[in-house]
Amino acid sequence: MIEVKKEGVILRNTNLDFENDGVLNPAVINEGDVIHLFYRAVRKGNFSTIGYCELNAPLTIKKRFNKPILSPEYEYESQGMEDPRIVNVDGIYYLTYIAFNGTNALGALATSTDLQQFKKHGIIVPQIKNIDFDRLIDGENKIKKKYLHYNRGANDLIADKDLVFFPRRINERLTFLHRIKPDIQIVAVNDLKELTKEFWEDYFLHLEENIVIASKYPHEVNYVGGGCPPIETEHGWLVIYHGVKDAIKGYEYSACAALLDLNDPRKEIARLPYPLFKPELDYELTGDVDDVCFPTGTTLIDDILYIYYGAADDIIACASVSFLGLINELLLNKEL
Repeated sequence: MIEVKKEGVILRNTNLDFENDGVLNPAVINEGDVIHLFYRAVRKGNFSTIGYCELNAPLTIKKRFNKPILSPEYEYESQGMEDPRIVNVDGIYYLTYIAFNGTNALGALATSTDLQQFKKHGIIVPQIKNIDFDRLIDGENKIKKKYLHYNRGANDLIADKDLVFFPRRINERLTFLHRIKPDIQIVAVNDLKELTKEFWEDYFLHLEENIVIASKYPHEVNYVGGGCPPIETEHGWLVIYHGVKDAIKGYEYSACAALLDLNDPRKEIARLPYPLFKPELDYELTGDVDDVCFPTGTTLIDDILYIYYGAADDIIACASVSFLGLINELLLNKEL
């Protein structure tokens, strides 16, 4: 079993209005000697913006803004911008987040060339009602029953969260993960303009082909969701995601790890049969939502992979692991 070190709390909320109720789930990217954190900042009343801080070492904050770097501007994000992730593709930074308008929670995109000014592109995941979802997923197979079970009673549109881009084009196509419960799905397009209503209708007609990670082990038995942006290795894409199981106190969120094929990430190469790490410490066990380790960003320094995560939906913490050790452990658990 791979050894993970809990490095402790990196960031807590302050008395500033925009983050007086919690900070969590950061997007992380390093450029040279600077590690940038774009984090979900929550003010009382569950209204989220994107805060920013700069690290000059994996665990050391150098600078922190006293106001959001990104705030809601449009109706689709009017109640908040949540759970960002970030990658650099072809010199453009893709910052994804969950846009929440009080009813619908859907993946949206903003891009930047300098990590200071961002252009919003709106919601890029499907905006589909449960009744249409039912119509498009044909037949009475297990996939249909499973999805309808998890999305039954959707107020308006089915929630589509955990939007995460791969950090380069794969076979010349922009590729991203997203999550309609209970599985993680994958999309690949030449251009984001292809993501039309017709595209998504065809996508759902072939939903099973687009599922990349589904629940497999007890710690992820209820559902899974995207986590950190995939990391390219010679053995495949390392994906740190979250798995959820129903425990005594409620749902328990753990960090999980898998390897996906470099050229066709729909193919799973390996997966840890146990959580990479799970809620164990006080700040992970008790908070706004108990029993949560929710990984959303990483940075790699020499052989140490630092994994940043939201703990109990209250604070930002970090765990570290040997990168080579994790890859080797995954390769001991290859798909048969």
